[in-house]
Amino acid sequence: MPTKIYPERYAVFGNPVSHSLSPKIHALFAAQTGQAMTYEAICAPLDGFADAVNTFIVADEGEATEGEAPKGKAKGANVTVPFKLEAYRLADALTPRAAAAGAVNTLSFTRHGMQGDNTDGAGLVRDLTANLGVSLAGLRILVLGAGGAAQGVILPLREQHPAVLFIANRTADKAQKLAAAFGVTGGGFEALTEHTFDLVINATSAGLTGGVLPAPSFSPDALAYEMVYGRQTPFMQAAHAAGARVADGLGMLVEQAAEAFFVWRDVRPETAPVLAALRAGLAASSPEVAQT
Repeated sequence: MPTKIYPERYAVFGNPVSHSLSPKIHALFAAQTGQAMTYEAICAPLDGFADAVNTFIVADEGEATEGEAPKGKAKGANVTVPFKLEAYRLADALTPRAAAAGAVNTLSFTRHGMQGDNTDGAGLVRDLTANLGVSLAGLRILVLGAGGAAQGVILPLREQHPAVLFIANRTADKAQKLAAAFGVTGGGFEALTEHTFDLVINATSAGLTGGVLPAPSFSPDALAYEMVYGRQTPFMQAAHAAGARVADGLGMLVEQAAEAFFVWRDVRPETAPVLAALRAGLAASSPEVAQT
């Protein structure tokens, strides 16, 4: 009798993670592309991320406890807050973009070990260029924040050849160090009065906390991009009042997931229908804001 092949397994690890839209996104991608896979959300203990990942990997194919469906082979995982730095350290090998980001949001489990990747920057650029119709070449771009979210997108943005890529942070020294690492410019929030920007990306935590950021100077037809989604943040409200076009980070979420799906399955799903379905669901239910 031939051996039964079970769907390959994927997951997203976080804490908390119950809010995650990733299982729905990847289920839609799998149905659209005909891929045999499962995807679940796993809440790892704050002090037990590596153990949780290894437990997920070593679950034997075809084994199941009573009342559970048999398991397929674990092939990969997404990683969200607060484990992206731990995933970076856990990986046996890093892609160039993960190494540049200093964080991992996508793990692939192969016979050569665990490979770490970072699809956040690719997702942001894809959302900006494909979904929002923004050509980044020659633009004056401002990234607010110098933490992990900012670090993950600087290289992909720089590769689009903007005229200016400026990193601004409340602590100027942190912005300057990050900027120097990528060969761009940076400084404190007080420097924003000296510049006008075509694209402003909020990569700070203010979108989640409701914090107020200093208002940069927007050029005509500028875009203000908020990495979180699901509500109008103070950053978005201020940008709208200043006459800028405003977008949230739902498209980035879908596009980074599509990039991870491509890394794992070598198939690139269509994101437009998935983004539309999620947008409609958020409008109907207004769930708690989240980043993945």
